[in-house]
Amino acid sequence: MAREIIAILRGVRPNEVLGIGEALCHAGITKIEVPLNSPEPFKSIELLSKAIGNVAQIGAGTVLTAEQVEQVADVGGAIVVSPNMVPEVITATKQLKLLSYPGVQTVTECFTALSHGADGLKLFPSMLIGPAGLNAISAVLPEGTRTYAVGGVGPANFSDWLAAGVTGFGIGSFLYKPGQTASEVKQSALACVLAYDGASESAGAKPS
Repeated sequence: MAREIIAILRGVRPNEVLGIGEALCHAGITKIEVPLNSPEPFKSIELLSKAIGNVAQIGAGTVLTAEQVEQVADVGGAIVVSPNMVPEVITATKQLKLLSYPGVQTVTECFTALSHGADGLKLFPSMLIGPAGLNAISAVLPEGTRTYAVGGVGPANFSDWLAAGVTGFGIGSFLYKPGQTASEVKQSALACVLAYDGASESAGAKPS
């Protein structure tokens, strides 16, 4: 059962990433992002891709350049997530057949990202947009556009965002903070999944 939750492991280290990645998968979260401002991020992405890439989508966050996209591809990453919308990054991502999730705030950025091939839109920081803002933006986006709320989202407001039509979420500190153990991450992930499934059912959007 795939859930539209991307776990953001900012600050994770290579020597702990496998245990944390496996804990997330066991809890039911199978999309994992290692931000590039983490220690040795490409090593962590490579370790995850080799160990659990067959059951999870592994990728990089805070990707700012086309060169970084190439590095992500070289270590087996499948997802490229950015805090901003840079056409060159999206184009490079799609040329390498990876999934592209650029950060957007405005309608103009949304349409520019989609015109360059983005697979989904990262609403970041989503607390500045809010569910009401997403509802307004969605009225003009192409049908089927995938949107992900990132920044200020979590179990407490899953229902509000899903009611506004969001596709999924990027979850950082609720799931992982530097120094936490795999066991601690698994407990947080189980709570996150429970809240997500409940909110999805209430919104009439069963996990697929």
